[in-house]
Amino acid sequence: MNRFLAIVEREMRKFFRSPVLMIMSMMLPLVQLVILGNAFGGKIRGAKVAVVDYDHGPQSVKVREAFDSVAVNIATFTTVNYDDEKLAREDVREGKIDAAVIIPAQFSRRVYANDAPRIGLVVDNSDQFMSSSIESEMQSLVDALNQPVIQDRVVKQVALEIVELYPYVEYMKYLLSGSIALAMYISVMIGGGMLYIDDKARGVHEGYLVTPISKLELVMGLNIAGAAKAVLAGISITVIGSLMAGLGTIFHPEAVLNLLLLILGTSIAFNGMMFLMMVRVDDPLVPRAMFGVLNTLLFFPSGAIYPIAAFPKWLQAIAIVDPFTYAIHGFKSILLKDGGFVSIETDLLFLFIFGIGTLLIATPLFKRTL
Repeated sequence: MNRFLAIVEREMRKFFRSPVLMIMSMMLPLVQLVILGNAFGGKIRGAKVAVVDYDHGPQSVKVREAFDSVAVNIATFTTVNYDDEKLAREDVREGKIDAAVIIPAQFSRRVYANDAPRIGLVVDNSDQFMSSSIESEMQSLVDALNQPVIQDRVVKQVALEIVELYPYVEYMKYLLSGSIALAMYISVMIGGGMLYIDDKARGVHEGYLVTPISKLELVMGLNIAGAAKAVLAGISITVIGSLMAGLGTIFHPEAVLNLLLLILGTSIAFNGMMFLMMVRVDDPLVPRAMFGVLNTLLFFPSGAIYPIAAFPKWLQAIAIVDPFTYAIHGFKSILLKDGGFVSIETDLLFLFIFGIGTLLIATPLFKRTL
């Protein structure tokens, strides 16, 4: 046991002697949380929409008043008057404005005659998020205009009542689970994979094996130390990220216990996966070259940024065996949904089995190089 703990102590001392390494391993997830959390997921504001009014009748005035109401209240877009439809289309194409509304001649007359009145909307659909937001807002305005002035006593249309289980979830809160998992992955990659290969290249592991330390003790010591580094990174980002995102989950004892179990399971899974991939690697440049590929291959299909249900089948297959998927699902269940142990038991089961399984496979692959 003393020999095993000596390896753990040596690895942890080496890690703590490099505070810059510790800070940088957590800097990327925090920067990502702040930048992406504020850059994505917000509502469109201040878009410019051209209005070409060929009607100038009372109903077109009503439409323009609805536009003014949007500009004053939710401010999704502001309107700019145009006289020429062709010029408005060209300005949309060139990016000078974001959309154009065309109110055709005889619009008011067709409204009063119930003769299928139409309003045209020209959007630049190369930017799907902007165009979808404007289309959604315009559809809401049209639905409001279609409501009769005097409502029928008997409701003739089916209405949808939406019940949201949770308060509004800002994108920074949604992204926090991915940032925690990414911080732990980076800690394992730098503090485990890269340092492991560097020590191996310097002959440190060979030095261990000429002492009474056995191969099993060496492997277990390296992996326990690597998992401990990931646990520290996970706890740090969970606390800092929760405070930044305004989540009070970390102040509930039961939630804290579940989060600690998730962090432990994730650290074991990530460390076992990394050790299995690096156990027969000798070139120190290999883990550095693999970092970006593994980050893309494991992080993005996990549902951290976009729902897995929207992926093609082959990408969903990757998500099924990706430990990131279960770590992020578990963190979301606790941080966003206030779920209990039942909501994460499947995630914990996969993470612990995956981590222990990869470690058992990697242990016999560990070999002397001299």
